[in-house]
Formats: sequence, C-alpha cells, structure tokens
Amino acid sequence: MAIRILLVDDHPLVRDGLRARLEAMPQFEVVGEAGSAGEALEAARAHQPDLVLMDINMRGVNGIEATARFREQFPDMAVLVLSMHDKLEYVSQAIQAGARGYVLKDSPGKDIVVAIETVMSGGIYYSAALARQLAKPQNQDNQLTLREQEVLRHIANGESNKQIARQLDLSVRTVETHRLNIKRKLGIEGQAELIKFAVQHAPLGNVDL
Repeated sequence: MAIRILLVDDHPLVRDGLRARLEAMPQFEVVGEAGSAGEALEAARAHQPDLVLMDINMRGVNGIEATARFREQFPDMAVLVLSMHDKLEYVSQAIQAGARGYVLKDSPGKDIVVAIETVMSGGIYYSAALARQLAKPQNQDNQLTLREQEVLRHIANGESNKQIARQLDLSVRTVETHRLNIKRKLGIEGQAELIKFAVQHAPLGNVDL
C-alpha cells in the first residue's frame, strides 16, 4: 500500500516539484497540498495522510508550531520537515515539536525518498550535513566530552545504565548525568530519540580515556 503524503509549503512551485517527484514513485501517493498551517490541519482531517511533509517558513503560523499542533491533534501522523534552514536550533525545535526528521531542501533528490521510508519505518532521519553537525558540534560549549562519546557508544550497543556503569567503572548516577548532558548538548528530548541518535551517529570503537 502506498504511503499517503500531505505537502505543506507556501510556495506552489515547490509543491508542484515535490508532487511530481514523489508521484513518479509507486510507493508514494500525494493526497493533498496546503500553503498554511490552517489549510494543512483541514487537509489532514479530510485526507488522513500517513505523513506530512512540512516547510518551516510560512506566513502566519510557522512550520514548527504547525508540527506541534499536528502532534496534539494527529499523534499517529508522522511529520517530516523539509527546510532550507540548516541551523541546529531549528532542527532541535522541530524535533521537540514532534517532527520525525529534518531534510534540507538542497539535499540530493534521493534523500527525501530515504527520509520518508526511514520515518515510516519508525526511525528518525537527518540530512547528512545535519547529522555531521549533530555528531560533532562546532560550538565548544556543546561539544561532547570523550567520556560522553564513550557513553553514547555504549548506548548505541543497547546497554542499560547499570551495564554502562559496570563497563566504565562509574556509578549509575554518573552515567545518568552523562545521558542528560548528551541530550542537552544535542537538543534531544526523549530516551527513544537518544537511542536512535546513538545508533546512527555514535563514535565507533573504543575511546582512549
């Protein structure tokens, strides 16, 4: 069964391009379009899409606030942000608002396909350029310490706080503190999101501590 998609962007030409690209693939069906948050919510009620492809820059209510409204009114409907903005603050705000991923508009065309399929499979997707920024923040205040990188690697291996504490000879409380610091620095909200990020971006191998 095709993935039903709602396009939300205040530029008709952008929507036309997206529709043409997506409808060329049998696994996707564009069931509606909207140019504002209000139109998007109405279209969602009318068409019940599986996924909403959401721009950030829109007149009136922006895409981040619109995403939050979708999470409240349609909690089972996935929202994937497609934006020209590559600042991590936008990414963090979008994910906290309920988006399942963030794709840059200047990404290769295949990225949007991979992003939709990843999100609909239960994952979280970031464009490669954003993933690199998230994994290695440029701001020194946000940079993960070596110990935090090591904890992230163990999280990626599916280990519990107790297992990580035993492996690194730390207290469970210290491991919990590292987890909180990692989430704060990367703009990650929940434990499930942290695990998914760790699996996708954790440093490989042992870190020399």
